[in-house]
Amino acid sequence: MPDRPRHLDSPLVVALIKYMSKAQVWVFRRTKGRIGGQWRVGAGFRKPVPTLLLEHRGRKTGKLYTVPLLYLAEGADLVVVASQGGLPNHPQWYRNLLAHPATRVQIGAEHRLVHARVATREERDRLWPLLVARYADFDSYQSWTQREIPVLLLQPQDRQH
Repeated sequence: MPDRPRHLDSPLVVALIKYMSKAQVWVFRRTKGRIGGQWRVGAGFRKPVPTLLLEHRGRKTGKLYTVPLLYLAEGADLVVVASQGGLPNHPQWYRNLLAHPATRVQIGAEHRLVHARVATREERDRLWPLLVARYADFDSYQSWTQREIPVLLLQPQDRQH
């Protein structure tokens, strides 16, 4: 397994990412996604990736949080990846969605009510190559961690399986 770049785990980088995420949410909301609606970092520098805002309710606190995530549209569903840059643990938003799957996303100016579920093995096997084609760094993140990075489907609340 290739080593995760050590500098990515420094407390300064973690704090910077958290701050930049909050800033991206703030700008995205105020510009209705005109700024912040495309990810242009890493593999996204040359091939920008669409970004949505995902709300999630804290499983312990009940507090509402928002995080920007890269996504892939798959019919009426939206596909997101709980990569957390290849860190060893799942992101908080993923654990929160397992506890509270009914939520809301924002794409541009549009708000959608969705229900989150983890992709089945067959769905993940089919979607992973599409996700990597959209954002090649997902493959690096997977190689940096021993956990299988979860893929989630955000389905319209009126159309859940």
